[in-house]
Amino acid sequence: MRQGLRRSAISLLMVSTASVAFPAYAQDSSGNNDDNVIIVTAQKRSESLQEVPISIQAFTGATLDQHQVASFDDYAKMLPSVSFQSFGPGQSQIYFRGVSSGANANGSHSGPQPTSAIYVDEVPLTTIGGAPDLHIYDMERVEALSGPQGTLYGASSLSGTLRLITNKPNPGKFEGGVDASVTTFGKGDNSSGGSLEGFVNAPLNETMALRVSAFYERVGGYIDNVPGSRTYEIYDAEGDLVPFTVDNDQYVEKNFNNVETWGGRAALGIDLDDNWTVLPSIIYQKQKSHGAFLFDAAVGDLEVQDYTPEYGSDEWYQAALTIKGKISDWDVTYAGGYFEREAEVVQDYSAYTVAYDAVYPSYVSFLDANDEIIDPTQTYRGFDKYTKQTHELRFSSPEGNAWHLIVGAFYERQTDAIDADYIIPGLAASPYGYAVPGCGDDIFCTRVDRIDRDYAGFVDLTVDITPALSVNGGIRYFKTNNSLSGFSGTAGTVGNTEACTPSSDPRLPCLLFDRTVKEDGETHKVNVTYKINPDAMVYATYSTGFRPGGINRRVGVNPYKSDTLDNYEVGAKTMLFDRMLTLNVTGFYEEWNDLQFGLSSANSLGVISTYNAGNARIYGVEGDFNLRLDRFTLSGSASYIDAKLTSDFCAIDPGTGNPDCTIEDYIPTPAGTRLPTQPKFKGQMTARYGFDVGSTRSFVQGTVNHQSGARSYLTVDPFTGGILLPPTAGFTSFDFSLGADMGSWKWSMFVENAFDERGILSLNTVCVPSICGAYARSYPIKPRMFGIKVGATFD
Repeated sequence: MRQGLRRSAISLLMVSTASVAFPAYAQDSSGNNDDNVIIVTAQKRSESLQEVPISIQAFTGATLDQHQVASFDDYAKMLPSVSFQSFGPGQSQIYFRGVSSGANANGSHSGPQPTSAIYVDEVPLTTIGGAPDLHIYDMERVEALSGPQGTLYGASSLSGTLRLITNKPNPGKFEGGVDASVTTFGKGDNSSGGSLEGFVNAPLNETMALRVSAFYERVGGYIDNVPGSRTYEIYDAEGDLVPFTVDNDQYVEKNFNNVETWGGRAALGIDLDDNWTVLPSIIYQKQKSHGAFLFDAAVGDLEVQDYTPEYGSDEWYQAALTIKGKISDWDVTYAGGYFEREAEVVQDYSAYTVAYDAVYPSYVSFLDANDEIIDPTQTYRGFDKYTKQTHELRFSSPEGNAWHLIVGAFYERQTDAIDADYIIPGLAASPYGYAVPGCGDDIFCTRVDRIDRDYAGFVDLTVDITPALSVNGGIRYFKTNNSLSGFSGTAGTVGNTEACTPSSDPRLPCLLFDRTVKEDGETHKVNVTYKINPDAMVYATYSTGFRPGGINRRVGVNPYKSDTLDNYEVGAKTMLFDRMLTLNVTGFYEEWNDLQFGLSSANSLGVISTYNAGNARIYGVEGDFNLRLDRFTLSGSASYIDAKLTSDFCAIDPGTGNPDCTIEDYIPTPAGTRLPTQPKFKGQMTARYGFDVGSTRSFVQGTVNHQSGARSYLTVDPFTGGILLPPTAGFTSFDFSLGADMGSWKWSMFVENAFDERGILSLNTVCVPSICGAYARSYPIKPRMFGIKVGATFD
């Protein structure tokens, strides 16, 4: 039945797309009179999207609203070159163009920085452990820049940059709006949710305005924690292996993975005079989640059997200041920000216990003061306190000349105070010294302070050789200074007083490492653009990107160095048939050198170290189109990406923990292995038809999303040479909506994933796949969700 419905929907949508379309990349509110023009600031200046010679997609606020975009998961499916791994809200890593090793999705915060950056307006939001999931409301647009952006954007833009552009205060108009929605997954109790959002733009005088927005959203649950039991084989006080059975009865719950998000944003726009403006702003958000967001297919569809409490809390704010003005005819921009985030996650970690119990029962055998067996079921608690401050000052030459120059300087300092606890309740009370001193019931404890510093200067010059031909070149010189200090280990680590020395820090059982690594280098960009006519251009680009190296917390393991990306691309941007059709396409080839990869090697107690795992090559094509036929519109985007290693990942010496290419009996990953996470094909197409019911403007809309399967993990099984995690399968999903706009009021009804396709975005494990691979879980797209949304505006 489901297959028949899906075929019918495909036929209906394809027939409609032969003659209809919808404005997925609709007009910008920038004041341009051409409804087909979107103004973006991807190159640090305002330009038409179709005149920017890079691969970029932009979604206006209207488009985001049409697709019910509220979170990262919602707009990521609209970006064909973007893939991601996730353990749930606030625990995602995003990648552009397949630049992914797939090794740090579980938040190895002492490991590599992300390969892509997220900005809010002028200020980076991405931190050491990734970026929080900003609720999308009152946005002007979202810009997605594929490929390395290292010249203008810096260290965390190795593979691409995502820019979230907010609506700004407007002193010329009072306006406001309220939106409310009700949603449900239709699975009974706790599966419903909804949202309430609002904004006000209030002029304070002719030169000053305040814009404030606030939101609350609840997303219902759809994963069930079902009854289960497991039996460990554990050594008792007499040294005999005995069965020990536990169950999860007290944690059984249907639809237990609900999420609540609330917060707001305020910005004060001040026009000091005709040339100078000041814009202070602040964003605050808190998110609380419960349950697990990955399901266990071995248990059942959208089901798990978890044995400990599970929840998450993510609270953060970002204060920013942007000053724009002129010195003589040159534009001057200062953008600074301060970000602080506290993120806590508590997860069932019992798969680790089960995996070790099957091979090493002594590793999970613990006795209390009465020589009774202690339940070895583990809970993981991670707590990170991030801070980040950034400052950028840049100067831009006057517009209208045959050349345009941008010169700037950048400074960034970010920190992460990392607490990671692997907890077995009752362990500290045992007289046998299992627990890490000073860390409660921890069998393994991490207390680490990380500081990453980045200094950079950059120059970007564009010269118009002729009215049709222009050449652009850029260079960014950078220095990094990264440090890592603290403790990570077991009770035995504390007992090794030669390696672990006393510390005055009350967080630390002892000081195990205190290291610093420094690097410097350059990134470059060269672009040639030729405008065939006002509606068509072609371009070729060479650009490079980098990601800083860092420090490993295991004693004796060498630091890892920066990885770099060389990008070669050619593209075309066109508007055809009197601008009814917009068609953009880019082909690219990338070389990823010394890619950073996290791996738990032999004798490491499951501790992940980061290595430079060799080189890779990536090639592909990406494009988007938008066809407008009066009331009918059709838009879409797609990518084909092939990403593979070009050299072997050398084996890890079990004695030193470092790579050794002379060890030939085991290669963690051979050349030719496909990089994980990114599907070879990913695409989306949307059709929209507008019509009038009386004087009311109405619409119907349909979207089809498809992506092929992807490799789940980079390295292979050390014993069999086979894959540690199976690949994901391809899938297709459909979204439908209809609604009406009555001027100051609007409403819509929608269904997402209409045929309840169980698409899997990634397979993940709570501990390293070499240990927990048999217990991998699936991160699905959301199941079928129904919703109603109403909104009103006033002025």
